[in-house]
Amino acid sequence: MSVRFPVWMNLLPTVGAVSGAVGLVTVIAIITHYFTPAYWEVGYMPTQPGSGFSHQIHAGKLGMDCRYCHTNVEKSAEANIPPVSTCMGCHTDGMLAPAFDPKDKVEFLRTAWAEDASVPWVRIHKLPDYVRNFPHHVHINAGVSCYSCHGQIEAMPVVYQAHSLSMGWCLDCHRGVGDAIDGHGDPSQFLVPKDKVTDLEWVEKIYLGELAGTAAQRATAQAVLAGIRQAPPENCGACHY
Repeated sequence: MSVRFPVWMNLLPTVGAVSGAVGLVTVIAIITHYFTPAYWEVGYMPTQPGSGFSHQIHAGKLGMDCRYCHTNVEKSAEANIPPVSTCMGCHTDGMLAPAFDPKDKVEFLRTAWAEDASVPWVRIHKLPDYVRNFPHHVHINAGVSCYSCHGQIEAMPVVYQAHSLSMGWCLDCHRGVGDAIDGHGDPSQFLVPKDKVTDLEWVEKIYLGELAGTAAQRATAQAVLAGIRQAPPENCGACHY
């Protein structure tokens, strides 16, 4: 009697199961790596109107404090975008030397000022709609530096997104992932004295271990934390509607 199916076909279920498992693992790995904010959002650098705004020149070279433009950052959830009048406070004709007021680069500001229009800046850091607005004033007043979320803005000719701003990234900071205290993290390691929050060069050196005094910094941060319990909130309602 002839064999209806060859013997090698007995391997098909095994080969199919192995292939399916490998395919599933591959799909999960691809989604885990590519379908995340760390891949799609880090490095996002949209083209801004006109010549854009160089934080490297304004905050870095000229040493302007972040709060000169983002005036409400200490008392509002939003880090407001400055109106054109703030820019024109310096860029009025003849007020600055040509080196700091190149006509070809700031003409779009003067045009907006003359037309009483806003500059349509493109937002870079944006959380999903199901997340409440990031409360800047809460974090700033607790001692979270601008550097922690935005990176070294003072060195960016064009601002880009330096961190993923994903839920896991936020929770790592709230949990103080790093040093362990009784099995829990130490959120104070991410805080700096309030008067250093916008001093990004100082903060960067602290983060990179180039400055001494980390123990004093943490002692100050612990005092700040005393007012908000030992750890920031991790419950869903703290960030989600």
